[in-house]
Formats: sequence, structure tokens, C-alpha cells
Amino acid sequence: MYDALNPLASAIRSRETGLSADRMWDASPVEVALSVLAAWKVMDGEVKRLTERAAMTAGSYGASYEQLGAVWGITRQGARKKWPDAVSRPAPATAGKSTLALFGGTAELAQSTSGGWGWTGRGADGASGKAPDGAPYATAEEAAAHAGAYLKEHALDIGDQS
Repeated sequence: MYDALNPLASAIRSRETGLSADRMWDASPVEVALSVLAAWKVMDGEVKRLTERAAMTAGSYGASYEQLGAVWGITRQGARKKWPDAVSRPAPATAGKSTLALFGGTAELAQSTSGGWGWTGRGADGASGKAPDGAPYATAEEAAAHAGAYLKEHALDIGDQS
């Protein structure tokens, strides 16, 4: 691994010291050792970032914390601690759904698998409607506001009930 990473570390040392690659060893031994340490620190940070990205990607495709831990050589609990957001927990069956009753009609709010919210409803006048396709709302509250406006539009006019 040293042979693979050393050219990159040398380039970082050269950039950090401002010396060309053939002159960067001309500094004092302490300065050379510190420049080597600084280069490895940069690489360590990048490896951690790439590792987290790989864990998040694996989790997004359905890998479990047990699988992530096994690959990394740690326990399931260790993987959960190392990458707390890598694996999404399934939401309870009741989460992501609610019913709205307004103006004599009802609307069902539902969260899609992508996380957006939509609605389907039936107004008091019997008209059925739903959120526009391809435009899910960012929050349940936003979907409820649009569903409520639809239900208000399709409420029975009290003056027409004589």
C-alpha cells in the first residue's frame, strides 16, 4: 500500500512545502518528517470520506449493518456507530399515511418511497382528485394544504341545500 500511495503523498508534500519533488528532502529532518505526517493526514481524511460514501452507498442498496460490519471487521453495533445514517430503518406501517377530513370531504395523505408526499381525496360534492403526478410535496403539511384547498373547492355550498 505504501508503494501505491507514496507518489500521492510526495505530490502533497511538494505542494505543501513549495519545493520541487527533487528538492523536498533538502529540509531539516523534523520538517521532512512533519511534511510526511501532514501528507498522510490529508490522505487519511480522504480515505475516511470515501469509506463513509461506500458504506452509505451499500446501505442505500439494502446492505445491513451486520453486512457492513462483517466487511469492515467490526460488529453490527460497531458499524451502526461508525456509519449511523448508512442503513435506513423501515418506517412503521402507519408512518407516512394520514387522513384529512375537511369541508365534508376526506383526503388520504401518503408518503412515497422517495420521501415526497401526495394525496388523493373525495370532496363533499363527490368529485375525486389527487396530487399532480410527478410533483410530490416535500412535507406532509404541504400536501395537506393542497388537499385542504381541493376539499374546500369541492365543499357543498350551504345556500344550495334548500
